[in-house]
Amino acid sequence: MIEDPKPHRGDRLVVAARRMLAAPVLVGLAVSALLPAQAVASQALAQKYTCVACHQPAVKVVGPSWKDIGAKYGEGKGTVAQLAASIKAGSTGKWGPMPMPPQAQVPDADLQAIAQWLLAGAK
Repeated sequence: MIEDPKPHRGDRLVVAARRMLAAPVLVGLAVSALLPAQAVASQALAQKYTCVACHQPAVKVVGPSWKDIGAKYGEGKGTVAQLAASIKAGSTGKWGPMPMPPQAQVPDADLQAIAQWLLAGAK
């Protein structure tokens, strides 16, 4: 039996449809692998290091909300390195009388990730 070397129109349509459907899925996976991973990792880090005991996304608890931190230091008003250093060293008086205890136990890479996340709006 000899097969027809020329693909049938229906076969070409199926292949084209698969490619069209696969491209957005692959792009979506690539984007979700890059961007949300940072947000998820930073949210997880905020929980891991118990930042959530004093800070919440949109309301002041003991310390300022993540939204307020982003508004104060984001949009070029501060750098990731400055905010990470402030978290590590702790502070008094930046947000009122309640001191922020030093977070020296948090690895620098995690401090950088948390600071970047905060400056990006904690999203």
